[in-house]
Amino acid sequence: MLENGKLFRETQPQTKMLANFCYYYAGLAESFGGETVPVSVPNVVNYTVREPIGVVAAITPWNSPLGLLMWKLCPALAAGNTVIIKPSEVTPVATLELAGLFVEAGYPDGVVNVVTGAGETGEALVAHPQVDKVAFTGSTATGKAIAKSAADHLARVSLELGGKSPNIVFADVDLDNAVNGVVAGVFGATGQTCMAGSRVLVEDSVYDEFAAKLVEKAKTIRLGDPLDPETEMGTVAFKGQYDKVLGYIEIGKEEGAKLLFGGGPPEDPALGKGLYILPTVFGDVDNDMRIAREEIFGPVVCLIRFRDEGDAVRIANDTDFGLAAGVWTDNVARAHRMIGRLRAGTVWVNTYRKTNYATPFGGFKQSGMGRENGLEVMREYTEVKSVWINTGASIADPFNPRA
Repeated sequence: MLENGKLFRETQPQTKMLANFCYYYAGLAESFGGETVPVSVPNVVNYTVREPIGVVAAITPWNSPLGLLMWKLCPALAAGNTVIIKPSEVTPVATLELAGLFVEAGYPDGVVNVVTGAGETGEALVAHPQVDKVAFTGSTATGKAIAKSAADHLARVSLELGGKSPNIVFADVDLDNAVNGVVAGVFGATGQTCMAGSRVLVEDSVYDEFAAKLVEKAKTIRLGDPLDPETEMGTVAFKGQYDKVLGYIEIGKEEGAKLLFGGGPPEDPALGKGLYILPTVFGDVDNDMRIAREEIFGPVVCLIRFRDEGDAVRIANDTDFGLAAGVWTDNVARAHRMIGRLRAGTVWVNTYRKTNYATPFGGFKQSGMGRENGLEVMREYTEVKSVWINTGASIADPFNPRA
């Protein structure tokens, strides 16, 4: 909270969840393994074993420095690897404090390590020939650079990158319920989350009503001290990000989007010293606008009209990203049709921004490669070895099979 302004009301339940990550992957450490494979070769048994990859470099972002670290650290350790953590230079202290708990718990030296620094530290780590795998969460541009560098010594990579996720509202849904979901999806964490539902696609017949309800809701969001449990939206994490978000708001105005609410810092003098930005709603956004195509990573939402299911799918998938999507409808058949047609690693129906350690998370397209969480992630931190055993048959002379 002190490093990046994350809310107390959000940090407290997330921190309590970290222990559950440990318990879950401790269980998988005892149960995850290979398979016995039926093969057509006579007198031979074949099975697979899962072995640790080796040294894992975990490079973590500033927006959820503990939560997103555990997505990597728990499965990597459960699979038997050693880990070098490179936290964001914006939020290193939480990770260093956690590392001290590993010492207290009696972990052997060298199993969990932390190196701090900025981009050059991460570059050196990724390029190191003794790093066997890189697990990264952050921007798509940095993820591409990491993949190129890791490829020089064929280190494995898993990349959880950016998003410009569509949150699709159909006319048949309870609009008040959808408004609450949209607010949670984009103004929660001050919009500083990769899965933010920053493009809200609204069916044309209810667009005006939904937009009015969303603006009224945005006006009631309580900005304030992140340490105050009553605060609903806090500050942007640091000055560079603050300037970036304000810059995108100006771009949206210049592109011709209609500013329905927000658009800058609050006027309340009590908030004058903090990096606060009002929850910002742009209406009549075209999907070709930069504010609809580029990840802003702040409390800015774009409202986009659509006519029907086909139009919604076309707009939703018209993006370089594919991290997540939301669908708001009371039509079960429509929900399933949309799930099948949306190109995203996670699809929420009548909810948004829900994750759990037991289910995989990751993106399509330029939102990354590989998966985090669940049983699936254990495959990301292990190499599979195929074992063949002759059960007793004699070996024929390969050059004289009739002998």
